[in-house]
Amino acid sequence: STILFTDIVASTELAAMLGDHRWRNLLDAHDRETRRQIERFGGHVVKTTGDGVMATFDQPRNAVHAASALLQALLVHGVEVRAGIHTGEIELRDGDISGIAVNIASRVDGLAEAGEVLVSRTVVDVVTGSDLEFDDHGMHVLTGVPGEWQLYALRQQ
Repeated sequence: STILFTDIVASTELAAMLGDHRWRNLLDAHDRETRRQIERFGGHVVKTTGDGVMATFDQPRNAVHAASALLQALLVHGVEVRAGIHTGEIELRDGDISGIAVNIASRVDGLAEAGEVLVSRTVVDVVTGSDLEFDDHGMHVLTGVPGEWQLYALRQQ
């Protein structure tokens, strides 16, 4: 499965600036647009994470396209988002997912910059030959995950 994590950049600061009522309205718009884009590309929202989402896709290419579309769509609302994607084995647990692949996707998301779709080498390898292009983002240690991981940033068309 391919796992996508997203989160709003500087969400705590944004919530403090907007106040609770406007922040809630922004989160509602975020959640609607996120669901729309993920479903548009054949994904499944596993759960929201407060200021982001965890979703799965059968095809890594679709996860990358969904993340890119989502980042662009949320800019209309003045919201900067980042995304992290990894492909690997998952465990199903009462409507939720777990496993090291989920942890890796989460760590990749945490390293992404505002407006960036960051993916693991695994994703790049699987989508070779597609219409997607990536830039090398270097080797990274992912907290709690053995070894170093090669990451790549989606080249925006």
